[in-house]
Amino acid sequence: MAIGRGFNALWSTSALSNLADGLAFVSMPLLAASMTDDPRLVAGLATLYAVIRLVAALPIGVWVDRFDRRTLIVAANILRGGALAGFALTIQFGVSSLIVLYSAMAVVAALESVADSAAIAILPSLVGTQRLESANGRIAATQLIADEFAGPPLGGFLFALAASVPAFAMGGLWALAGVIALALPTRSPSTLSADAHSSRRSVFAEAVDGIAWLRRHHVVGGLAVIGALASIGYMLPFSILVLFARERLGLNGTGYGLLLAFSALGGLLGSMLASRLRARLGSRWTIVASLILGAVALGGLALTQNPIVAGLLLALYILHAVVWNICSLSLRQRLVPDDLLGRVGGATRVLGLSGLAVGSALGGILADFDLRIPTAAGGVLFLACCFVAVIMLRGELDLGIRPTSAPRESGD
Repeated sequence: MAIGRGFNALWSTSALSNLADGLAFVSMPLLAASMTDDPRLVAGLATLYAVIRLVAALPIGVWVDRFDRRTLIVAANILRGGALAGFALTIQFGVSSLIVLYSAMAVVAALESVADSAAIAILPSLVGTQRLESANGRIAATQLIADEFAGPPLGGFLFALAASVPAFAMGGLWALAGVIALALPTRSPSTLSADAHSSRRSVFAEAVDGIAWLRRHHVVGGLAVIGALASIGYMLPFSILVLFARERLGLNGTGYGLLLAFSALGGLLGSMLASRLRARLGSRWTIVASLILGAVALGGLALTQNPIVAGLLLALYILHAVVWNICSLSLRQRLVPDDLLGRVGGATRVLGLSGLAVGSALGGILADFDLRIPTAAGGVLFLACCFVAVIMLRGELDLGIRPTSAPRESGD
C-alpha cells in the first residue's frame, strides 16, 4: 500500500509539473516576443534553457546520489514555483524586462533538471523492477497529455487574459507539486552513496565515477550511445519540420499545429503498448523493433508529399520514440546501482542533450541542399541505432535484479 501511495504522489507531482511546462512552452516565448522584436533574443530563450540543462546535468547527478531524493523533488518544485511567482509580480508591477525573463527561466531550467533527475532515480524504490515499464508508461502518457494537449492551449488562453497570469499559474502548479511530493518516502541512509558521507571528494570526481561506470557497462553504455545517436536522428528532421510542412506538405500554421497534435496521439499509444511489448518480446527486441519503426517512419516521411500520410508516419515515429524512451529508461533504472543512478543518469543526459544540439545544427545545414535530406539522414541514423542495439544489448536484461552497490572494477 505504501508503494502505491508513493507512486501516486510521484505521478501527481509529474502531472502538475508537466502542465506547468506546457504553459511555459507557449507563454514564455509570447512574453519574450512582447518585450523584443529581435528573433535572436526570442529564440535565445530556448537556447539558454538547453544550455543550462546541459551544463547542470553532471553536478545535479552527483547531488541526486548524495542527498535524499524526496527532499530534492520537494525543494526544486517549491523553489521554481517561488521563482515564477516572483517573476509574475515583476510583470504585474511593470518592472520586468528581458533580462529578468532570462534569469527566471535559467533558474527554472536548473531546478527542472534537479526535479526530473531525482524523480527518475526514486521511481525504482516505489514500484519495483518488474513494474518499471508500466510506471514509466503511465508517467509518459501524463506528460504527453499535459505538454502537448492541455498545457499549450491553456498557456495561450491565459496569456491572452494578462501577461502575468501564465507565470502565476506556473508558480502555483510547481508549488503544489512540491507539496504533494512530501508524500514520497524518504531515502534510507544506508542507500546513500558512500561518497555522500565524505566531504573530501569534489563534485567533479564523483561525476567521473558515473561516467566511468557508464563506459564500462556494455548494456547501459550501449543505451547511452543509442540515445545520443537517436537524439541526432530526432533533431535532424524536427529542427526543420515547420519548413518541411510548409514547402513539402503545403500546410499553413494551423495545419502544422494539427500535424503535431495528431502525431502526439502516437506517443499516447506507445505509452500504453511499451510494457506489453516488453513482456512479450523482451527489452532487447522491443528496443530494436521500435528503432526499426523509427527508421521506416522517417524514410517514408522523406518520400511523401501527402499531409495525411505524413501525419500517420509522424504518429508512428512518436510511437517509436516513446516506446524506446520507456524501455531504455526502465533498463537503466533496473541495471544501475541505486547509489549511482543520479550520476549515470547525468552522464547519459549529457550525451542525449549534446545529440540534440548536433542534430539541430546538422538539420539546418542539410536542409540548405534539400528539405528531404535531414529526414532521410535521420532514418539512416536510426538504422545504425538498430545495429548498435543488436550488438550491445545482450544478456539477461529482464531478470528484475538490480545491483545493490557500485562496482569498482567491472561494470558488467
